[in-house]
Amino acid sequence: MTRERLHPWSRDVWELARRQHGVVARRQLLEFGLGEEAIEHRIDIGRLHLLWRGVYAVGRPEIGKQGRLMAAVLAGGSTALVSHGSAGWLWGMGPWTREIHIVVLNDVMRRYSGITAHRRYDLGPSDRREVAGIPVTDPVSTLVDVACNLSEARLAKAIREADRLELVDPERLRARLDEIPRRPGIGRLRRLLDSDTFTLTDSDLERRFLRLVAGADLPLPKTQVWLNGYRVDFYWPDLELVVETDGLWYHRTPSQQKMDRLRDQAHTAAGLTQLRFTAAQVRFEPRKTLATLKAVIARLQSLR
Repeated sequence: MTRERLHPWSRDVWELARRQHGVVARRQLLEFGLGEEAIEHRIDIGRLHLLWRGVYAVGRPEIGKQGRLMAAVLAGGSTALVSHGSAGWLWGMGPWTREIHIVVLNDVMRRYSGITAHRRYDLGPSDRREVAGIPVTDPVSTLVDVACNLSEARLAKAIREADRLELVDPERLRARLDEIPRRPGIGRLRRLLDSDTFTLTDSDLERRFLRLVAGADLPLPKTQVWLNGYRVDFYWPDLELVVETDGLWYHRTPSQQKMDRLRDQAHTAAGLTQLRFTAAQVRFEPRKTLATLKAVIARLQSLR
């Protein structure tokens, strides 16, 4: 039987399944007017495939990762949201986790294999977002939730990813931590953001450069800030000094090299002093790199 010949509510079910990444809940089917016998018939003939109690894949049993997250939310009930590491993956802040995590608002939920449900009593509208139509905890709540289980390095990476994706920057994240009710993860996030060692960098090369600066007792720069329409690696505002760390130059395309020149010209026109260090200089010539940086910083300090 083709879809065109299906009952009108069947077309509605197909459309709902499309929006929900291939899954539907039994309660949704009942709302569309399907009776218990009609649902069981579709299970018997292979149009509905049971995922968890009361949640089905439509058409075929195989679903993607987003479908699994949507199915877990449907299994959790009307208040459920994807959370913890699962939310981190959905936002793009972390890797996929085999165990799916959700939070529910003071609801009693059945135990399902492959789903870990966390009960929260303070879920409000500000905690709820949607990504690709999937209910999920907001970026700040997600970072608080994963803070309990991630290493410091992986948590710092998640914060940097949230900033890179423009979900929340470290300053707004730190301010929000003082506004939301106490719960596990907040203290660890505060300590990391308040520590002298936390910096917002995009690569191991940049972290290596920062360690050189810190080890030489030089003033620490701001990292990943916007200046003159460009995002720069390191910036000393008191000295008006910009430093960029580059990977292997010959791996850069002509368009990337052109963009670097335009970036340098914009900073020079604004009166900034700028330096560029290659990966080889930072990694294999750290003393020479530091000597150059110290000389420039000393000169700028003397001028001010």
